[in-house]
Amino acid sequence: MMPKQPMNVLTTKPSPLSTMVVMLILCILGFYALHFPHSSTPSENLSHLEKLFLSTSSNSTISSYLRALTMHPHLAGTKPASDTTRYVLNHFTSLGLSAHTTTYTTLLSFPVRSSLSAHFNDGSSVSLRLTEEASGAGVVAAYHAYSPSGAVHAPAVFANYGRQRDYRALAAMGVNVSGCVVVVRKGGEMGRGAVVERAEVNGAAAVLVYGEGDTWRKGFERGHVMRGGIGDPLTPGWAGVEGAETLGLEDREVLKRFPKIPSMPLSAEVADTILSSLGGVHVPLHWRGTLRSKVRHVGPGPTLLNFTYEGEKKVATIQNVFAVIKGSEEPDRYVLLGNHRDAWTYGAVDPSSGTAALLDIARRFSALLGLGWKPRRTIILCSWDAEEFGMIGSTEWVEQNLINLGSKAVAYLNVDCAVQGPDFFVGSTPQLDNLILEVTNKVKDPDSDGVSLYENWAAGGGGNNIQRLSGVDSDFAPFVQHAGVPSIDMYYGRDFPVYHTAFDSYNWMAEYGDPFFHRHVAVTGVWGLLALHLADDPILPFNYVSYANELQLYKNTLSNLIDQKISLHPLTLSIEEFASAAKEADDEIKKLRLQETEGCFVDMKKRALNDRLMLAEKGFLDADGLQGKQWFKHLVFGPSSDHERINFFPGISDSTITSAGVSERERLASIQHEIWRVARAIRRAASALRGEFT
Repeated sequence: MMPKQPMNVLTTKPSPLSTMVVMLILCILGFYALHFPHSSTPSENLSHLEKLFLSTSSNSTISSYLRALTMHPHLAGTKPASDTTRYVLNHFTSLGLSAHTTTYTTLLSFPVRSSLSAHFNDGSSVSLRLTEEASGAGVVAAYHAYSPSGAVHAPAVFANYGRQRDYRALAAMGVNVSGCVVVVRKGGEMGRGAVVERAEVNGAAAVLVYGEGDTWRKGFERGHVMRGGIGDPLTPGWAGVEGAETLGLEDREVLKRFPKIPSMPLSAEVADTILSSLGGVHVPLHWRGTLRSKVRHVGPGPTLLNFTYEGEKKVATIQNVFAVIKGSEEPDRYVLLGNHRDAWTYGAVDPSSGTAALLDIARRFSALLGLGWKPRRTIILCSWDAEEFGMIGSTEWVEQNLINLGSKAVAYLNVDCAVQGPDFFVGSTPQLDNLILEVTNKVKDPDSDGVSLYENWAAGGGGNNIQRLSGVDSDFAPFVQHAGVPSIDMYYGRDFPVYHTAFDSYNWMAEYGDPFFHRHVAVTGVWGLLALHLADDPILPFNYVSYANELQLYKNTLSNLIDQKISLHPLTLSIEEFASAAKEADDEIKKLRLQETEGCFVDMKKRALNDRLMLAEKGFLDADGLQGKQWFKHLVFGPSSDHERINFFPGISDSTITSAGVSERERLASIQHEIWRVARAIRRAASALRGEFT
């Protein structure tokens, strides 16, 4: 249905008079502190800066940005997406920021037509809806991007979450899914692409994926099912710029990226119609605890499904938008803040809550610039395109700028969906953990009076549960897993019921997600303060002792999972070496921070130390990449084929999976080799931290 008219829960964008009052207050508070930004001591200056940045927050302004961004759908590669591009670019330039776009030609995928009918055992049949009712002008029909076209008439079978162990459970009950239309519920820690791949491996003819929930049961979750990497499939490893080499659609490497069986999202309501009609054996007891659908039997049949899907792959133009705030002392060192702009439908949560936050950071940084502030290092605000098709915009840009990122990027700070609901979540590479804890202690908690975000988050165990960036589910992936840039990803709310559906509208956000936009303000506050520290602290706020502790934890966990015939001694020694280098770097940081004298020599020592802190993450990269996924270079954080075991050391994890035709001796040798590869990577990172030749 059409999104309802936005509720007037907030005032609209501030009037010119109120803006002038805010600016006057800022001038009184900050002129002396900011007019000569590097004349006072750094800690004193940054404290003033933090207060000024936080004092300019405005929930009504963020609300107005979100309202504008969600007036129409803006799927990548379409005319409305170009309008949203212009809106973001004009916003940056209207603030006096230096802004530009980069353009790429990439392969996208769109639906042409689809149908689904169920034929029941009593001879009756029904045509089933495949998109939301009255979803509104311009909303793309529900589909899986890059699904092949196909027509299937076959029995339905329920396969729980579609994991390999779910197929094993079906086989143990005598259920054969070969040639069937598999119906799978979302979840189980597997992405939709992996779900389709598992179904294909097990012989299914097609896959239908639905999301369970007590509310919003009429929504269809769009998404892509491309596999084997991210970015444009026609330019793997290089950017799709004008005149670039492109592979053909029939190229073997391109074909590997696409599934061979068709798939489609279903609503929970439509799925119930199918699942409640199945016969055969009963649903296994261990599946039932979390089931909300009406399924009692798994099939196959007796219900037959007649499913057709026709899609088309199109070469389309996408555009990233950037605003650049030039650094005053180290303009060749870059702090990047990124959010993707494209959406499957209206995209109030995903991604426009993050886009609204990015626009507000631009406004607040512009206000600080007006008072005379200049960051020490260059800040780039990045608005990515075509993330929903596989992080294409950010990946193409990373591939185009790989060398400069390798030597000049300080950190990448990602916010995809700023707000999905309650509770704060953050993931990072471990050297940024301490900075996260420090900054969240300075931002007011949006849901509790009188406490910081950190206090409320830590009370729920959050402070000890910073996630890691091994997933391939947002724009941090190319920065961490291909370029080795220290990164952070953060958001409020883990899941939301209107994800990728036509109901992801401003109205849903204003009624359910964040009615007063206080969570948006909190995320924007944390995002901005992280950027200010990374851009202005004379010594980068990195702590590799945290990284060493994390690596030790991974080694300990691994020791309980792998065969005792495998030696972890290379890993043990390399982690000890890394821990020693991290301690030395930490001691050096403390000494330099205590040094009160200024001058060229001290500045050079800080610059040299910063370079080592910045480059150490690149040590974890391996030129050969992960086995079978060579584009992914990071040996500590990256996608594993075993989606259900561990989220670190992906190469080691993949090597433990037994392949057909591989002897036990070969399997153990493969695991040992991957352990040596990780050990060498950790030693490279330790060497980078020390900054000396052997």
